Amino acid sequence: MNLPAESVLTPPPSVAPVKGQPYQPGAPFPQGATWDGAGVNFALFSEASESVELCLFDQPGQKVETKRIRLRERTNGIWHIYIPGLGPGQAYGYRVHGPYEPQNGLRFNPHKLLLDPYVKAIARELKWADELFGYGVGHAEEDLSFDERDSAAFAPLGMVVDDSFDWSGEQRPSVAWHETAIYEAHVRGLTRLHPDVPENLRGTYAGAASEPILRHLKQLGVTAIELMPVHHFLHDRHLIDKGLRNYWGYNTLGFFAPEPSYAAQRSDPGDVIREFKEMVKRFHHAGIEVILDVVYNHTAEGNQLGPTLSFRGIDNLAYYRSVADQPRYYMDYTGCGNTLNMTHPHSLKLLMDSLRYWVNEMHVDGFRFDLAAALARELHDVDRLGAFFDTIYQDPVLATIKLIAEPWDLGPGGYQVGNFPVGWAEWNGKYRDTVRKFWKGDLGVHSDIATRLNGSADLYERTRRLPSASINFVTAHDGFTLQDLVSYDHKHNEANQDENRDGTDDNNSWNCGHEGPTDDPMILELRERQKRNFWCTLLFSQGVPMICGGDELGRAQQGNNNSYCLDNEISWSNWHLDKPQRAFFEFAASVVQYRRRHPNFHRRSFYETDPDAAVQGENVEWFRSDGEKMESRDWEDGGWMRTLGMFLRGDAPEIRDHAGKHVDDDDFLLLLNAHHEPVKFRIPAKLTPPGWRVVFDTAQPNLPADGKPVPKSRPITLTGRSFVVLNRKR
Repeated sequence: MNLPAESVLTPPPSVAPVKGQPYQPGAPFPQGATWDGAGVNFALFSEASESVELCLFDQPGQKVETKRIRLRERTNGIWHIYIPGLGPGQAYGYRVHGPYEPQNGLRFNPHKLLLDPYVKAIARELKWADELFGYGVGHAEEDLSFDERDSAAFAPLGMVVDDSFDWSGEQRPSVAWHETAIYEAHVRGLTRLHPDVPENLRGTYAGAASEPILRHLKQLGVTAIELMPVHHFLHDRHLIDKGLRNYWGYNTLGFFAPEPSYAAQRSDPGDVIREFKEMVKRFHHAGIEVILDVVYNHTAEGNQLGPTLSFRGIDNLAYYRSVADQPRYYMDYTGCGNTLNMTHPHSLKLLMDSLRYWVNEMHVDGFRFDLAAALARELHDVDRLGAFFDTIYQDPVLATIKLIAEPWDLGPGGYQVGNFPVGWAEWNGKYRDTVRKFWKGDLGVHSDIATRLNGSADLYERTRRLPSASINFVTAHDGFTLQDLVSYDHKHNEANQDENRDGTDDNNSWNCGHEGPTDDPMILELRERQKRNFWCTLLFSQGVPMICGGDELGRAQQGNNNSYCLDNEISWSNWHLDKPQRAFFEFAASVVQYRRRHPNFHRRSFYETDPDAAVQGENVEWFRSDGEKMESRDWEDGGWMRTLGMFLRGDAPEIRDHAGKHVDDDDFLLLLNAHHEPVKFRIPAKLTPPGWRVVFDTAQPNLPADGKPVPKSRPITLTGRSFVVLNRKR
């Protein structure tokens, strides 16, 4: 169906210039709506369109625009105009004319009001209605039909903003990668139940950086907070119909606009931006970096049956990857209906402009890229030397910040752990799986657990990357919490109203003998010990630890491992701690703080030589429980082994401070016993000089602050399923 633009919409009446001043051609850059103090420049990329109209609304609540202005200038595919007299607070959207040929991937429909992809503030959020779809919902031809109803009354609106903000006194923490410890959190869930956060700030940007939260994070000892998606996102229609919400937020519509529902002050959309900036400023004052979890792999418009809200109606083929011989359909490497087209230079530019905006204007310190493998696909395969990586590598703003990949997507060959380029860190899914299997008691993982404890050199050293390339995690927002990991063998996602079909069945979890809550004291003690085992493994592994927010508080989700749609107590952090939860938090914080004080646990590199060192090649050593050094046959044939000792020399050359200077630390001996029965571990003969002290024992969480001495010539008894840390001053 090919409908000329003028045939589907009556040409608008002539519009008087704002305040009597003539419109000016404007400039193609910067894109979006830019106020310069005297007027606003509007610039919209739409290469395949025939014409574009700018729609101005006097009030965000209006059902139709007050003015409709046809743009006359187009430069290299970018339509632009400058309107004197306009300023911050102006609500706007676009109508884009062109052919409607879904079978050819063209979906222009000027009856649909469209959100500017570069919009910085949301003046009005979407209200679901059939009018938002470019085709007739329920029509026999589905998306091949054409809908002539106006969507302006239901569509989201953008707003012109003033970007100015007083950053005086702010200083970025700039924490070295190898000294980083990350706390993953949800802006709303973090404070929704916190009794000490003012009620009007709970669940907001202001609440996230309130004094009680800053105090908690500093007591815990983390250096960075990683916020789940804060780009403006949509709640899927099918979730709203069920009374659910897109709680996690992995459904982006605006890559520049902070999500307005997370702001305490929302009377003016500009307040949302200012509140976000104030949050970042407060985190920085506390020495905590801000990392954003970003979703550039797809948008909220979904597949061919999704709504026409922005990108689809502006230039569908430029923004989305289509099936080569059937452009009506989208390539879906994300499981969300579409994939952003990183092979098109403008889509790549959109992504880069968005990243630079959040660094330069919002002062964030890094990004975690959701389903990053989808961004790295050139034609079909994931290409570690693709345009996406090349562009970031050459960008002076982005090349120096923290870049974290979720190194997989849902397409073929999408699991790319260990394959991202130098300069990138990765969520290490192999670390998570190995650690879970080891403490569950699986056989044959002793070699893998050693590799993961030592920074996953098999994944990163071969490409000359550092241990900090490995973002180590045992739990994350996606999956069981730490409490549920030791309480459930199976997922329990009934609250999602999908008959427990969603979420993964592959959890590598163990309920310690009973599914779900129990009053059995032996099971409860074992669960707490297992939690301490996981926690110590995470914090004493080489690499960058990532804590799932709420794990330190004993947060549980009733066995739900996919709480993406639950904006309620199941997902929110619980701050009303009982005695066991308080005890676990105190233990957890002591472990994180201890790690921070000892650079031996976060070495800068895998291996370095030092001509002045007395010993070379023995900076990390592995021992059996009889005190003998692990040999090749032990690694190859010892599939039955569940007990290991890891010795970390305190004078290893790869131990460095934040400035890269070598520093000495204490010696450490980590003893892991995943066997269900006690095991006697003899300190190796070469390490027998006196001075060893037990500083952590997951079977005895209340050791003295300075630990307890180890008797000479006596083996250490490791409780079944326990982790022991020995320290020796140099």
